[in-house]
Amino acid sequence: MVWNRKIAHIDLTSKSINIKSVPKSLRKQFLGGRGINMYYLYSLLPAGVNALGPDNVLLIGTGLLTGIPALGAGRCDIAAKSPLTGAIGDSNIGGFFAPELRFAGFDHLIITGKATNPSYIWITNGVVEIRDAIHLWGKDTFETQNLIRSDHNDEQIKSLVIGEAGENLVRYANVRTGMKNAAGRTGMGCIMGSKNLKAIATRGTLDLEFTFPDQLLDYCSDMNNMITGSRWARAQSKWGTLIIYSNTNTTGLIRTRNFQLNRLENGENLEPEVMDEYTIGMSGCYGCSVHCRHRYILKEGPYAPIFGEGPEYTSLGAFGTMVDCKKMETILIANHLVNKYGIDTLEIGGIIAWIMELYEKNILSEKMIDGLDLSWGNEEVIYELIKRISRREGFLGNMLADGFLHSIEKIGKQSEYYAMQIKGMSNLHSDERPTPSLALGIATSTRGADHLRSRPAIDLYGLPEELLEEIYGAPMSSDYTSYEGKSHMVWWQELLYAVTDSIGTCKFQTVFCAVHAPKFEEFSKLIDLATGLKISKPSLMEIGERIVTIERMFNNREGFTRKDDKLPERFFKEPTPLGFPIVKGKKIEKEKFTKMLDEYYHLHGWNINGIPSKETLRKLGIENNQQIKV
Repeated sequence: MVWNRKIAHIDLTSKSINIKSVPKSLRKQFLGGRGINMYYLYSLLPAGVNALGPDNVLLIGTGLLTGIPALGAGRCDIAAKSPLTGAIGDSNIGGFFAPELRFAGFDHLIITGKATNPSYIWITNGVVEIRDAIHLWGKDTFETQNLIRSDHNDEQIKSLVIGEAGENLVRYANVRTGMKNAAGRTGMGCIMGSKNLKAIATRGTLDLEFTFPDQLLDYCSDMNNMITGSRWARAQSKWGTLIIYSNTNTTGLIRTRNFQLNRLENGENLEPEVMDEYTIGMSGCYGCSVHCRHRYILKEGPYAPIFGEGPEYTSLGAFGTMVDCKKMETILIANHLVNKYGIDTLEIGGIIAWIMELYEKNILSEKMIDGLDLSWGNEEVIYELIKRISRREGFLGNMLADGFLHSIEKIGKQSEYYAMQIKGMSNLHSDERPTPSLALGIATSTRGADHLRSRPAIDLYGLPEELLEEIYGAPMSSDYTSYEGKSHMVWWQELLYAVTDSIGTCKFQTVFCAVHAPKFEEFSKLIDLATGLKISKPSLMEIGERIVTIERMFNNREGFTRKDDKLPERFFKEPTPLGFPIVKGKKIEKEKFTKMLDEYYHLHGWNINGIPSKETLRKLGIENNQQIKV
């Protein structure tokens, strides 16, 4: 059956491979994908493991529903202890790799040790091999995928790969597949590099046997119709995630010049309609009816020709608003470069914006800047920094490759105030000062500053409070600047996204930016039809709680507590200078934020310091979770 695929334990040091079935008990407790990955991450690693050492574990997990023809169900989860933060390292990736891995007979990979020489893992129809990758080392992410296909004479091969940033152990290097898909956050590409693992390639022709295939196909059609019937999906199909910019920049919810402003003035050249000049069509991931990504061609300029996919709203912020660049061409070139080198677009954009503000404020020494002009809007220095950081070139490139926490130590304490990071990870280019729910979400995320762990984007819509109560199961204010009920909203979304990441579907095709979209009830029916496992809505919410709690336990064990669930001080001290009247002059009120945090902990069943209580662990069945051996 579909839930009974295999798990491969791969030791790169000894080159031993052990294949087992995924225990059904784990399916019932954690589903798959992120859930099972978090179980193994907590269980396999003792406290204090060096993230860049061979004892760190790299986990690849497809979702329980990966491969169904709906909801962008082509996703898998990649996890390890993060080299960037020292906390949970975890990132989700779409495209076509995850279904291909399932077609090859595997749902999960547990990778330990370190290869003596550059290597890649080859997986096909129940067989796992470790192969030489010396000819791939030094190649960019596009070349690597093409060379692997050429080596096997098969254009259908799908690969997870790293670029130069991963090879050079940039702490926020990502893992990539296809033209655009990236597991961007927390440095999973750095972990692959530390293990001398250039790629994981797969080709499969095995069947996925669903329990009730006819009914599943009908219900998948219903789900796709539900999604494509929403205004959000129709806008995405035309403009991609760039559509978000039209709203956030106009309102004043987008940070500019690092965190000095909350709107990009004269930013018309970054509006989504500008992409008409470059777009040649839209594409999507496996099982997606939306197709939210541009395929574009840039025909002129020193980097031309460029054929790429994207850019996402995140890249627009990273290389546009945060660094005060106002040309779409800048976004497209930088988007191509980060994809080529294999580095997190959000993290590198955040750290470049930070270093530009430090330059403006004369906090950097001459030695640190390597002769570069780090002025706002200097597009050439953005391209240069992407290259230098990815290759660890020069003092500045090498320093920034280690992320915020290490760079603050080298620059000095005075730089910390301007660093828009939480737990060592850069925040999105959004400005959460007017939105307490979004602020609580980034403060409490187990990964660090994060818009994909608990963000209730529909809070911005001003929906009727009766509808909000119907969705969230509790009363709350419809005013997005209010603090009332927002801890419950964040808690609910956190559970939903944990389940979404564990079944392998797309967050954009659930209650994220669309109100009438699939959630726990629909997931329950999909799981039943696909696998025969009957898991009710309350049980799914409990599974989500179990996943988030075990992540919390991992972080607690590494020394993270309430003291780390905090916002940068600028959120409390500097009011927003621009925007609509509803957002202008806003900052987070510390007492109300503290109350929200208390409420959030209580909803999870954690104590006042953010540590899960024994009663909560008993309720979730993880009080006796012991360290296990592969």
